[in-house]
Amino acid sequence: MVQPVQWFPGHMAKTRRKIAEDLKLVDIVLELLDARIPISSSNPMLREIIQNKPRIVVLNKRDLADASQTAHWVVKYEQQGLNAVPVDSKTGKGFPALFSTIREELKDQIANWNKKGMTGRPIRIMVLGVPNVGKSSIINRMLLGGGAGKAEVRDKPGVTRRNRWFTVGKGFELLDTPGVLWPKFEDPVVGEYLAFTGAIRDEILDTEELAGRLLEVLAERYPQAIATRYKLVLPLSPAEGHRMLEQVARKRGMLLSGGMIDLERAAIMILDEFRGGKLGPLTLEWV
Repeated sequence: MVQPVQWFPGHMAKTRRKIAEDLKLVDIVLELLDARIPISSSNPMLREIIQNKPRIVVLNKRDLADASQTAHWVVKYEQQGLNAVPVDSKTGKGFPALFSTIREELKDQIANWNKKGMTGRPIRIMVLGVPNVGKSSIINRMLLGGGAGKAEVRDKPGVTRRNRWFTVGKGFELLDTPGVLWPKFEDPVVGEYLAFTGAIRDEILDTEELAGRLLEVLAERYPQAIATRYKLVLPLSPAEGHRMLEQVARKRGMLLSGGMIDLERAAIMILDEFRGGKLGPLTLEWV
């Protein structure tokens, strides 16, 4: 079991205070998750932090995830009373639906604004997520409008200068806030799955062990995908990740001088190909 990182409660406490302060300024929170690992990329403390603030789950990197599993996750969130919208920040897919869902989520609030003569008041948004699951790319895509219009940056009167607001499309404002929440790794699988997707820097990991564990997970979930990509013989044993890593290295001719297998090179390749979608659209955490 790979246990690559530690959780820093002191840093988290400071982040929580800043988020709690900024929450007073927004109407809705977008909780950003990686569609391949919706459980591991979530922060279990988020509900406590945002309390009764309206929330939408945004499943990013949908093009890298198994579409059938993503659909199951959307249903699961709906059963929990949450709207969930799959998007892809690179292509812009799903962003028109996201903007529509935000309006639908706040339709009662919008009606209340209209009654008070505040017609046209912009909807103010905060994006929260664990590090490196695509928060910056989501925000950049929203700044492009996500199909909703041109972005511009402006200061808001009466708000401290450290807070900037971005106009994202027609009728939306995005608060520029750190919005980064480290998950609490009570379950070591959480850290492991974040590492698989590249959310944790490889430099602090045992790359060979990590790639071996990824092969074990994929052998259980998507055996045909890795058998086809790396010319492995089915059935695969989910308990033999290191052996599969050796087989992949041999199949790809990754040898060092003297005929030794270059396991590190093979491990880096496997991780890169999974993260880049070359194994196909795959979801590691199933409903």
